[in-house]
Amino acid sequence: MAGMPFDDEHAPLYSLGQVAEMLQVQQAFLRRLDQHDVVSPHRSPGGQRRYSRHDIGLLQHVTSMTGQGMTLNAVRRILELEQEVRELRAALKRLS
Repeated sequence: MAGMPFDDEHAPLYSLGQVAEMLQVQQAFLRRLDQHDVVSPHRSPGGQRRYSRHDIGLLQHVTSMTGQGMTLNAVRRILELEQEVRELRAALKRLS
């Protein structure tokens, strides 16, 4: 039997309102993160934002950083650098 969508952490299952309630943030904050390319959720066929469990984990990380006073530009750069570090570690692991 094939895995169910909720088994996939990247499956876009949650609406903007659900995620805002889960994280106790304003929906406008989540929209702003999308507009500034900090966290870009999937879109439903009707254009509604849909978040995965992976997106929600990332949003928790972002919310923590903004709660510490970081700007969205700074958060976006940190996320880029964290991704670069993950890629470099994977490359080093392949070489060893």
